Amino acid sequence: MIGTEVSGIDLAGPISARDFDRMYAAWLDTTILLFRRQSITPQQQIDFSRRFGELLVYTRSENALPGHPEVLVLSNLARDGKPMGSPASGRYWHTDGHYLKCPPAASLLYGAEVPPSGGDTWFANMQAAYEALAAETKVRIDGRQIIISRVKSRPYNYPNKPAVTPEERAAWPDMPQPLVRTHPKTGRKALYVGGNVPWNVVGMAETESDALITDLQAFATQPRFVYVHRWQAGDAILWDNRSSMHRATAYDEVNHRRLMYRTTIAGEQAF
Repeated sequence: MIGTEVSGIDLAGPISARDFDRMYAAWLDTTILLFRRQSITPQQQIDFSRRFGELLVYTRSENALPGHPEVLVLSNLARDGKPMGSPASGRYWHTDGHYLKCPPAASLLYGAEVPPSGGDTWFANMQAAYEALAAETKVRIDGRQIIISRVKSRPYNYPNKPAVTPEERAAWPDMPQPLVRTHPKTGRKALYVGGNVPWNVVGMAETESDALITDLQAFATQPRFVYVHRWQAGDAILWDNRSSMHRATAYDEVNHRRLMYRTTIAGEQAF
């Protein structure tokens, strides 16, 4: 239902056009690719990611890898007394950059060091979820827009962070997105309802909108649509943000080390 494990491919070495085309087709079809037992440098990760498109940098610069601004560091480690990256991120269902006018097409996450337990990543196949909806539900939601509010989501997703500043509020405009997104490469439709906050459906009363989005999120995250990845050191996963959503789980940040690198591939305006 979701995901393809790729074997016999070394992301640090050359990959033939034939092998890449096969991987690309499997990725579009199943939304995620898993590569085991990899050992790659940040530059090699960047080079492989660029085969899928231009890279996008949109996260906080203090969490970037020094010398490689394209690489986001997700880690509980410190260097010279300063955090190396973000220790906790995305512990709620979401698609990366949902609040951008042109959200990312894909993300590639590489696990250099992982804890013995926890820190899993859950993936939901939003194409399969849409296709399994009742016909009357599809009629009800096709063509609808939702308003993504980064300001509104802050206290829900990050309750321990300070309140949104006036500068952040000015930099984070509300963003309309389609409730059902059409994949630009395959033409398949997918639900586009990641996030904990019940986004507002345009032209729908708030109570009706909240109930609808909550029901769609619950439907899309049923076990039949979800893959839970328990990381091993050397794993790399590429996921398609246009056809899946994901969430991270907690881990013991005090007693265990975690060091992961993420690159992001630019996308197009959702339609």
